[in-house]
Formats: sequence, structure tokens, C-alpha cells
Amino acid sequence: MSPGESANWEQIARDPDFRALLLDKAKFVAPATAFFLVYYFALPVLVGYAPRLMETRVLGEVNVAYLFALSQFSMAWIVAGFYVRAALRWDREALRVLEKFGKH
Repeated sequence: MSPGESANWEQIARDPDFRALLLDKAKFVAPATAFFLVYYFALPVLVGYAPRLMETRVLGEVNVAYLFALSQFSMAWIVAGFYVRAALRWDREALRVLEKFGKH
């Protein structure tokens, strides 16, 4: 699309391929966000409601709560990696939709 040229976004928004793209994104983002929030808030909930479990020592002075907290870093990177893979696929699909309307 050249500078100053505007897309017909109403027409694109009605396109079945564009709607499928939005649905595909929602099918990833909603569960990934729910998983992240549940995993993130599980630590304080478990510390409050299952303190004996969370204070169980695993390696020397390191207990389950510390391991769970540290695992949140790995979990965030893993979710981000899945998101990047999905976003690359969405970008390709978005370009395909725009090409269909002669906008790329």
C-alpha cells in the first residue's frame, strides 16, 4: 500500500479470511492469558491455603514455593515463545488477506 492510500477496512472486516484470522488469534490469546493468570496467582493462593506443601524442602533450603516462583520465569518465556510462533503465522495470514484486497 503506497503512502496516502487508505484501505477499505469495512470491506476487509467483513472478509471471511479476516474473520477467521481474528478467531484464530482469540483461540490462542484467551486460553494463554487464562493459563498465565492461573499459574501466576497459584503461588500466593497455594502459599496461603497449602503452606505445609509449599514449605516442603526439595533441595537443601530450597522449598516448593521457591521452585514454583522460579518456574514462573520459564513459564513466561515458554508462553512468549508460543506466542511468537503463532504471531508469525498470523502475520503471514494478515498479509494474505491484505494481498487479496490489493493492499500489499
